[in-house]
Amino acid sequence: MKLCITGGGTGGHLMIASALVEAAISQGHEVIFIGSTSGADRKYFEHYSSFSHVYFLETTGVVNQKGFAKLKALWRVFKAFLASRKLLKKHKIQATYSVGGFSAAPASFASISKRIPFFIHEQNAVEGKLNSLLKPFAKRFISAYDKNSPIQGYPVQKIFYKNARIRQNIQTIIFLGGSQGAKAINDLALSVAPELHKKGIRIIHQTGEADFERVQKEYVKKGVEVELYSFTKELANLIPHADLAVSRSGASTLWELCANGLPALFVPYPYAAGDHQYFNARFIVENQLGWCERESEDLSSRLLALLDENLSQKSKKLLEYSSEDVAIKMIRDVAESIG
Repeated sequence: MKLCITGGGTGGHLMIASALVEAAISQGHEVIFIGSTSGADRKYFEHYSSFSHVYFLETTGVVNQKGFAKLKALWRVFKAFLASRKLLKKHKIQATYSVGGFSAAPASFASISKRIPFFIHEQNAVEGKLNSLLKPFAKRFISAYDKNSPIQGYPVQKIFYKNARIRQNIQTIIFLGGSQGAKAINDLALSVAPELHKKGIRIIHQTGEADFERVQKEYVKKGVEVELYSFTKELANLIPHADLAVSRSGASTLWELCANGLPALFVPYPYAAGDHQYFNARFIVENQLGWCERESEDLSSRLLALLDENLSQKSKKLLEYSSEDVAIKMIRDVAESIG
């Protein structure tokens, strides 16, 4: 089968693409990627060898634009739509999987216009606007949060399952603000760092590139040793060393932590579209798999109260809840659907 995976903009969408291409290659399929010059697409996939070909078209988001900027964004999407039609024909694509995000628009519309079987994975508990628009045209609409989804679970790279373990006590905490970083989480880490240091708890911290220097200087002032990163693609190798995560609740990070058996205190990004990060995290809390606190609440006290928790019950439930073969099921479903 010749498959196109499209979408991106943020790391969350792109990690789904990573899981799907990994699964597709293991099943002997050929996969191309169509994304955008904007966002994180190029950073993730420009030198990604699993795709036979990668393409980055000039597009930007449309929903948040106004006036002339919106018209300009729509024009770019239209030009990228025409380019996508040519690419789909060139590679004789038999099916397209959208992982969502503004990057998905051109190739998704191109696939529908060419009557190429079209599939969607919705990563969040609240449907994205593009996914809602395209849903009626999709052969499958997969969501980990929808009990009626024909495939349950969330596609995660195998390495997160390979390194999974049951946590007991907190010896290391990892702070994750997402690909862009999060000042609230950075400030939380700095506020509790002296207390963690006293208790002998190790800190791993991804700050985001914009806030790295400030955070680094503050740790030095406090005399706290920390494993500090501005941005890294090596989270799959860092997460297994942690016993508790403090994280934004973007869907991919949330489910990667779940797959690894790592309990987390989620601090949702308050300005996410449709407040979807909050609802992602609420799904975890309602299933008694972790914790969630808004930015405005007393995060330091909440985090310090968790330090004496026995994590084994939640860690075991996380491993039981996650499913290693979701990406494989999604790819097999595509292959079976197109005959």
